[in-house]
Amino acid sequence: MKIGDLAKKSGLQTGTIRYYEKAGLIPEPERSNSNYRRYSESHIERLRFIQHCRLLDMSLDEIRLLLDYRDFPEANCSKVNDLIDEHIGHVTQRIDELRLLETQLRDLRSRCTEAAGINDCGILNALSCPAFSPEKVTAQADCVHIHHTHGHKRSPKVPDRE
Repeated sequence: MKIGDLAKKSGLQTGTIRYYEKAGLIPEPERSNSNYRRYSESHIERLRFIQHCRLLDMSLDEIRLLLDYRDFPEANCSKVNDLIDEHIGHVTQRIDELRLLETQLRDLRSRCTEAAGINDCGILNALSCPAFSPEKVTAQADCVHIHHTHGHKRSPKVPDRE
């Protein structure tokens, strides 16, 4: 089948298929007499495997290793288990980092609880502070938002950005 057919059957863009081919994740297809790439069912199967791995947020290097293991079915699968255990560790670390990011963003958001003029916005002031560091959002005395100082000022109209 031609690359367009493979794209339809796999649900991938032709550019993605070419990229995976160039990266060595799928074998180079045979060429027709008119030099068109001719893909087989094994290409579809391999692309589906790659797609499943990508859905699990695996890197191309991890996928390449899994494909290498898959290509030697007589080998012991302990290295596959090790790779997945390592990937679980990376995912756990990213979850911890995302939780910290959420805490930092919530803390930053708490600096401005009322609509006010831009000059009085605790969020923008904290982000503009020369010593700004997400890890120290709550500890910045020079750039702290003083709650309830906005009074009843009306905020200027800022054009919507689309």
